Amino acid sequence: MSNFALLAHGFVTAISPMNLFACLIGGIIGILVGAMPGIGAVAGCSLLLPMTYKMNPTTGIIMLAGIYYGNMFGGAYSAILLNIPGDSSAVMTSLDGYPLTRKGKAGQALFNANISSFIGGFIGILFLTAMGPTLAKVGLKFGPAELASLVFMALTSIGWLLGDDPITCLIATGIGVLLSTIGIDQSSNHFRYTFGSMKLLAGINFIPLVIGMFGLSQVMEMLEPEDPSKQGHDYAGKLRIRDSFYSFKQFLQLLPVMVRSAILGMFVGFLPGAGGTTGAFLSYILEKKIGRHKKEMGTGVLEGVSASEAANNAAAAGAFVPLLALGIPGSSTTAVLLGGLQAWGLKPGPLLYEQEAEFVWGMTASMYIGNIMCVIAGILVIPILMRILKVPKKILAPIIIGVCVIGSYSVGNSIFDVEVMIIAGIAAYYMKKCGYPMAPIVLAFVLGPIFELKARQALEISNCNLLIFVQKPISAVFLGITVILCLAPVVMNIVKKAKAKKA
Repeated sequence: MSNFALLAHGFVTAISPMNLFACLIGGIIGILVGAMPGIGAVAGCSLLLPMTYKMNPTTGIIMLAGIYYGNMFGGAYSAILLNIPGDSSAVMTSLDGYPLTRKGKAGQALFNANISSFIGGFIGILFLTAMGPTLAKVGLKFGPAELASLVFMALTSIGWLLGDDPITCLIATGIGVLLSTIGIDQSSNHFRYTFGSMKLLAGINFIPLVIGMFGLSQVMEMLEPEDPSKQGHDYAGKLRIRDSFYSFKQFLQLLPVMVRSAILGMFVGFLPGAGGTTGAFLSYILEKKIGRHKKEMGTGVLEGVSASEAANNAAAAGAFVPLLALGIPGSSTTAVLLGGLQAWGLKPGPLLYEQEAEFVWGMTASMYIGNIMCVIAGILVIPILMRILKVPKKILAPIIIGVCVIGSYSVGNSIFDVEVMIIAGIAAYYMKKCGYPMAPIVLAFVLGPIFELKARQALEISNCNLLIFVQKPISAVFLGITVILCLAPVVMNIVKKAKAKKA
């Protein structure tokens, strides 16, 4: 039987009342969890995993999967409205989402985020259906050297792609990498940059850092003396769903962005350890290089939101490929799901599609249904979300501060995380005043440890032979692209100066 014939049988399983209810509850919880900074899909799935042990395995995994991809929808909401990314992949969404809110287009940004998430998720699930086991075999070709080169390409691209001044962006990227090295070195068990503090042994948590750099610093900017350029939370008039819709013509213009970002995000998603953040960032890079509005990216364009949201939702679906076909988690959340599968007595791997066909195709079918449920719920909740913008600044500011404190504390029930958030917020406020962008710091903080881990694994495999990075064909291609990306701006500047002299 073909995969799509098996999928049809999967829908029979997925539309049972219990499974539909589990899918709906999982999707709603995922949206709520994603919209609340400090929780995230990993924590949501971890907390609810014990509740699913008494369920049928198919029903349990449907609920947990719903939380996972629902989280991808919800992560964009706080990023767009408050400039507080709900999760690491939503950092890219905030680059254009929040400027759109400042322009009075929050409704369109939210609507576009939902549609892009739906399209990205649909394409990711479609590839999972058609070529799950095949894609998993392709993913196996990406060893430590290939993944290290891929992440290195992303790191070297941050500096001149996410800001007007490449120098300040490169400095910000370096700060992010340095922050990511704080704590115990996992390979040698040596302390790095802990300065004798026991609290720094575990390193700096991502959530308090990003909440401080984006959320608290934003509140500090809101509380500055009135400036017309900083008006963005004072809305008047009735907030209606139809005011958030864009035309069918706009949708057709954005559709190519969604499709190519989804394909790239899905590809990155099934690479073990790469994650949705890498997919969202690479898709944003692609759009900034070839998009119609590449020069306006970062100032508040719908294409930026589409690229990020389509990619991270496709990556969420792609992460199920190595999980089901190989038993290799593609992200932290799928690692939790792997624990659930093992607790239910299921063994992910090449034989899972044959031995547990009802489970695999029932779960896959439920993802189609859950994707539809999430986009409908996301669109219907837009007017409620936009009411946040009608709250006066003097009331909204302490509310956001409360969210920042609670979100930071909830990560590890530690006051130290709150202290990190406050320090990060104050530092970010003054760095932005000096022209340093925050996105490169956060992205380097996320990508740095991945690069370090994969590079060390590659060197251990090759007995510290650096040639492994060029001997592997895929790795060599990524390094070649990196060199081109780094030299291109220099060559272009030389050409422009030569033309100017001739003129």
